[in-house]
Amino acid sequence: MLTRRSLLSSLPLLAAGTRKNVLFVAADDQNTALGCYGHPIVQTPHLDRFARRAMVFDRAYCQFPLCQPSRTSLLSGRRPETTRVLNLQTPTREFLGEAVFLPEHFRKAGYFTAHAGKIYHTGNHAEDPRSWDEETRDTDKQSPAHTIVKEGKIPGPRGHSFAWSATNQKDEETPDGIFARTAVNYMEKAVNAGKPFFVAAGFRRPHSPYSAPQKYFDLYDPARIPLPSTPPSHIQKMPPASYNYEPLATPLPDSTVRDYLRAYYACVSFMDAQFGVLLSAMDRLQLWDNTIVVFFGDHGYHLGDHGGLWHKQSLYEASARVPLIVYAPQRKGMGQRSARLVELVDLYPTLAEVCGQALPAGLEGTSFVPLLDKPQQAWKQAAFTMVGRAATPGPAPQQILFTGKTLRTERYRYTEWDEGKRGVELFDCQRDPDELENLAGLPRYAALEKQLKEQLQKGWRAALPK
Repeated sequence: MLTRRSLLSSLPLLAAGTRKNVLFVAADDQNTALGCYGHPIVQTPHLDRFARRAMVFDRAYCQFPLCQPSRTSLLSGRRPETTRVLNLQTPTREFLGEAVFLPEHFRKAGYFTAHAGKIYHTGNHAEDPRSWDEETRDTDKQSPAHTIVKEGKIPGPRGHSFAWSATNQKDEETPDGIFARTAVNYMEKAVNAGKPFFVAAGFRRPHSPYSAPQKYFDLYDPARIPLPSTPPSHIQKMPPASYNYEPLATPLPDSTVRDYLRAYYACVSFMDAQFGVLLSAMDRLQLWDNTIVVFFGDHGYHLGDHGGLWHKQSLYEASARVPLIVYAPQRKGMGQRSARLVELVDLYPTLAEVCGQALPAGLEGTSFVPLLDKPQQAWKQAAFTMVGRAATPGPAPQQILFTGKTLRTERYRYTEWDEGKRGVELFDCQRDPDELENLAGLPRYAALEKQLKEQLQKGWRAALPK
């Protein structure tokens, strides 16, 4: 017999059963080299399948093209100017104190929160134990030497690893394979306990050194891999501040470039297969009706473009743009694409809103929930990205001497280095998607340059949806 007391006692369980879960998936150093983003040869069948039922954002941008600053920004919902995390060494909470980060926000709301792999940056200074009920942390990016069957290593861009390896491991023996299956275990644990969950899976690939089981290398014939289209001489036209990894004195042979492209693409396909493990769990556990699924890259990545740029930490499109695919059940725009501007800092307020939670104070992103219903409606005027520079080019600088800041509208990119003292760049991304022709300083673009300069100075608040 249903009594008033038994009804009241069941309300928390009923509420938990109606709350939406979140599966939050990050790929490290993943650019838009994915089938669902139109890449001509990269094979990502699982992400492509997911994209067909979700919303693909074609213009999504990170706030800082480096792991620790980017992840601190998106997980805190605050921009790098506020977090003041501009390198790999600054602890996540150094300047944020008691701020409630995204997974902790869900934990406080009664969710079971757990992660497997790299969600916060790697290292005790970067991790945030108070965000999670359970953790399986990432440690490093190296594959065990005894598993490597073939490898390559050459002097790379100054101060950065440039190596690849094919291994004889089974997927489930690799860290990313373990992370995917551990995340599934966390999901099952929450479902069996009748609790809503926020489960995060952080894949270490395709981060360098590019390493994956041999079968993923076998997907790609090096001879059929297109080479970067920009000539090596192009880099001489760029402001020195625009690249952080000083290019090689001698351009790489085409065969070597193809070897490294093959290795990166193999890692992307390997990561995609681990994402497929998560999708299979979503099917098996029948979670599609009440689970939001987010897939994103923490920043973009150069693959030999712009005359020989590799890795990240530029303010060009390849480095600032990220893949972002969001599935939200019952939203009208699922299965569509959005060309509107969104930023990784928007994820925090978006997930909170779509799950019916109040937003904490201090967030600097904008919920894009309206786009999940109407993907082409008018939205932000611009997205903003910044990066730090040391006195000389090299690996992720610890001592920041100056910054570069860029503004991306739906058509143009405008960038200032050290407030313009070390260079200004203006690109028409519609006519020049590879950003090869710098229009800054040309008289016929003076009015446009002035307008974009003012827009960059006004900042993100002035670019919000009207």
